[in-house]
Amino acid sequence: MTATTPGLVCAHHHLYSALARGMPAPPKVASNFQEVLEQVWWRLDTALDLDMIRASALLGALEALENGTTAIVDHHESPNAIEGSLDVIAEACAEVGVRLLVAYGITDRHGADGAKRGLEENERFIKAGGNGMVGIHAAFTCSDDSLEAAAGLAADLGVGVHIHVCEGIGDIDAPNRLEGLTTDDWLLSHCVHLPTDHTLRGTILHNPMSNLNNAVGYANPARFSNPVALGTDGIGGNVLESFRLAYVMQRSVDITVGPDPAWRWLETGWDIVPEARDDEVTWSYDPMDPWHIAFTPGIRPLEVKVDGETILADGKPTRVDADEIRAVAREQAARLHARL
Repeated sequence: MTATTPGLVCAHHHLYSALARGMPAPPKVASNFQEVLEQVWWRLDTALDLDMIRASALLGALEALENGTTAIVDHHESPNAIEGSLDVIAEACAEVGVRLLVAYGITDRHGADGAKRGLEENERFIKAGGNGMVGIHAAFTCSDDSLEAAAGLAADLGVGVHIHVCEGIGDIDAPNRLEGLTTDDWLLSHCVHLPTDHTLRGTILHNPMSNLNNAVGYANPARFSNPVALGTDGIGGNVLESFRLAYVMQRSVDITVGPDPAWRWLETGWDIVPEARDDEVTWSYDPMDPWHIAFTPGIRPLEVKVDGETILADGKPTRVDADEIRAVAREQAARLHARL
């Protein structure tokens, strides 16, 4: 028996992290989230070049497709390969056939010029017709001037802002820093330490596996009045896995809750990328309803159609060679790991 659903949306991804698997251990074991950023992700993103970015985007898009995810909302950072990076990601996703909404996350970690170049990459990509947003890494790595410039650019371009908010305690002042800047089309990722009675506008992006992995706490997104969507934060493209974990984490603090709220969070992805509603994923299981999916492992897509084109048939991509993508990713990962 099979069942069909729209294509799933990964509402918060870091495609560049696909090459991080098996990377060398950091100089010392991180003892808090700030050290995870400094010793792992901020070392990795500065080592990226355009070839690595392309390989990671191809692999990430392929893995999303293989899990029934037809739309990726990507937040990208590559401080030493900014210019043209969004084009590389967009072209890779288009090659696989997966939809993309992408942003470059600006930061002042590399000085005001780095933030300026990030803003310019967002502006260039969107004005050239790219499907993008303006990205901000997080308030705690940006000056007030950069935050205001990003919000102003997004308003001028008629798009939202994609930003990490209160993921760790080091960003606890984000609600004050962002006061008056946010609008309903902003995407606020994580929000673990965001007060329940905050005044920020936008959709909250819940990333349960990443939050557990980084030991930053449980966001408990049910407490917010904002819309909530589900992401993976770069740990693959399996949104059903995020749904299952979002359910059991909510259940761990509220025995009365069922999987329906977490499924509604998954459905919010279609508000962010509405085109994915028209995609078709035929699954190996029937029925595809929350109460079955929450407790049934091994559900996989058999066929995926995007814009009427079959881009996955019998569980295999039709546009690209999966083995070749993985082989190139291994080569580029080796280059990346050598730099680390």
